[in-house]
Amino acid sequence: MTNAYQALKLAQEQIADLESQLLKRKLRATESPCDTKALVDGRELKAFCSNDYLGLANHPALIQALAEGAQRYGVGSGASHLISGHSRAHELLENQLASFQKQHIPNARALFFSTGYLANLTAITGLARLAPQKSTSIYSAKLNHASLIDGIRLAAAQTQANVALFDHTLLNTLNELLKTDQHPLKIIVTDGVFSMDGDLAPVKELLKLAEQYDALLLVDDAHGFGVLGKQGHGILEQENICSDRIIYIGTLGKAAGVSGAFVCAQATFIEWLIQKGRPFIYSTATPPAIAHTLSKSLQIIGGDEGSKRRTQLNKLIRIWQDEMQFSQWEKVSSCTAIQPVILGSNANALLTAKLLDDAGYWIPAIRPPTVANGSARLRITFSANHSEADVCQLIDTLKSIEQAVIQKVSHE
Repeated sequence: MTNAYQALKLAQEQIADLESQLLKRKLRATESPCDTKALVDGRELKAFCSNDYLGLANHPALIQALAEGAQRYGVGSGASHLISGHSRAHELLENQLASFQKQHIPNARALFFSTGYLANLTAITGLARLAPQKSTSIYSAKLNHASLIDGIRLAAAQTQANVALFDHTLLNTLNELLKTDQHPLKIIVTDGVFSMDGDLAPVKELLKLAEQYDALLLVDDAHGFGVLGKQGHGILEQENICSDRIIYIGTLGKAAGVSGAFVCAQATFIEWLIQKGRPFIYSTATPPAIAHTLSKSLQIIGGDEGSKRRTQLNKLIRIWQDEMQFSQWEKVSSCTAIQPVILGSNANALLTAKLLDDAGYWIPAIRPPTVANGSARLRITFSANHSEADVCQLIDTLKSIEQAVIQKVSHE
């Protein structure tokens, strides 16, 4: 048997093993725009699973802006930013993004990326290269997103940086680690909103530690940008903090409703990433039409409509927190649009997702390795396009399904 056939056999065996552990993932294709209702496999389902927190993904003004952008700039950028792919549309968007953070990061400048994954890889690996080999320490919150974890792994492989994990709910360990760290470059890395639990990072306390021990603080605010803060500028606005040692990363495919991400930091750090951030340097630029559309999205986020949408979203969150009570399942308390329900086993999570699907809801089961073993869950997310009635109906449905799952488990 050739090596190629051996690899194929190994893949088949390992996929079968995933299926036996109830960990195999499946793609489902939608036939409709991203909204609170989705056409899936010929059925209309009530969707409580997207990250379209402000309900902008199918907004008429953004649809029009995308068409205008395509008419003006075409459908492709044609090259990387440093060759010929950097458009005036990209430049205008970056200026807007920097303006959003100017009260929180002195001399702020922003850099636009095609995905949040790419932004995190560039920021972490680029910053780690500021110091000589073996001269960097990276402190990562244990529940950080996979893109942060992969960026840290790549940075450690490239620079032989020292990596340590910390619990974002207990910062004493991080304090002790920093206290004895003699490396000239120290980087604290955290999500702003943790994507599977919906809780906020203690950014004020982390910034105090960064200041005390002369470290940089990198905050990936993928699930906070557009939602947190009076103007939707994110967790830095929400916590009213300002520092030139903060590296802020925001995602534009969630609350902003389109696609892409950005890094915002003191201008010198951004210039360094342009010079040394390999994922940025060697990636084809996002189509300018996307950047043009995002400029319109930022206008909505920062304006009266954005404020009204955040008010509606927060109203839905309060209804959920006040009215949703389970008899056995664990509801995680969250002030964000992410509202997890811990079910425990993979079997329970899959059964619950199936019963929800049967009842006309799309809320997939979240299982390891995305979450820890034994903590499979529903990750319920709200959109400003949901109504109060939508949330109340979901609550009634979940209460009924919980009892059905409990009865089934008790009979097995």
